[in-house]
Amino acid sequence: MKAKEIINWVVYFVCLLAVVFVINTFVVQRTMVSGDSMYPYLHNKDQLMMDKLSYRIHDPERFDIVVFPVVRDGKEEYYIKRVIGLPGETVQIIDGYVYINGEKLDENYGAEVMNDAGRAAEPITLGDDEYFVLGDNRNRSDDSRYENVENLKREKIVGRAWVRIWPLDRICVVRHR
Repeated sequence: MKAKEIINWVVYFVCLLAVVFVINTFVVQRTMVSGDSMYPYLHNKDQLMMDKLSYRIHDPERFDIVVFPVVRDGKEEYYIKRVIGLPGETVQIIDGYVYINGEKLDENYGAEVMNDAGRAAEPITLGDDEYFVLGDNRNRSDDSRYENVENLKREKIVGRAWVRIWPLDRICVVRHR
């Protein structure tokens, strides 16, 4: 009788671990905002749940907040940025403002006028599977304007920010538009 109960508990915990593994691998994953690049919307050390399923169904859209890995100083880190340019578009930053296909982008996400256009001072035409991403805190963001991030390939996008779970007084579903 005791052995049967122990086996049932072991099977129960193995199944539970398998379910947690599948959910964490394919559905949602916790991530943390590191730095002030998405300020004022997301703050340093905010804890987020990232949806890993959405982009299996549809492509990222303009203004989505996405999570992707970047190798920095030989170490992989996850960056959280906002999608600005979509595949096939031409992105340029002129006098601190974003232009898409020659037209000024109507947005209110940038916390301020950009001081440094980086490589986007010249027009950048995105490939069929490339996105241009920027942080909301444009003058404190390491993003597609710079060589270490560049144009973001679709396959590099791990997921979409879904819910802020920490701090408790700011729990909310993440707005993308």
